[in-house]
Amino acid sequence: MIRVLLVDDDAIVRAGLRLMLGGAPDIELVAEAADGAEVPGLVAAHGPDLVLMDIRMPGVDGLAATEALRARAGAPEVLVLTTFHTDAHVLRALRAGAAGFLLKDTPPQEIVTAIRTVAAGDPVLSPAVTRRLMDQVAGGSGRDRDTRATTARNRLALLAEREREVALAVGRGLSNAEIARELHLALPTVKTHVSRILTRLDLNNRVQIALLVHDATAPEGL
Repeated sequence: MIRVLLVDDDAIVRAGLRLMLGGAPDIELVAEAADGAEVPGLVAAHGPDLVLMDIRMPGVDGLAATEALRARAGAPEVLVLTTFHTDAHVLRALRAGAAGFLLKDTPPQEIVTAIRTVAAGDPVLSPAVTRRLMDQVAGGSGRDRDTRATTARNRLALLAEREREVALAVGRGLSNAEIARELHLALPTVKTHVSRILTRLDLNNRVQIALLVHDATAPEGL
């Protein structure tokens, strides 16, 4: 069972999501919260595998709650589900360690599939969010972009050569199986490299690896 904590200040939205998740035999809704301030206590009490997180909430919003939660060891995955999707919020959520970002108008079955995907350790982004994200990563002022690029390159330099190759492949959006085929590696070896990359660079998930690679390859390339 995938244990889910639902965080949204709208009782009607929570009711709809509760009904939707109740139809999935492998998903259990273990608790609900109306404010990000409730998240640490509920996570400690119920041990969810995944937090389905809204952004706009009174008190502690979903972005601050995600940052605080994912900074803790053994934190559950976070899937952001919201109507509010400005570029800055997408980037902040993903850089904080959210493994997915979906809009609330996403069809119910796709939300359920996204929960399963994120719980299995793979990131999920809606196509619209992905396009906006890549535009934002490539954009910004020249000075900010150069600073991000320099910092990212210095961090990637901490990796061994093969780890760096795997990181670049992750940045291109390749799956572990695709990386294995391209680099002529066994699939378990790729998984090991990805785990080492996350540990060496103090990252939470593949999305953060991809963001780092995109930062590093703009504007002049590695």
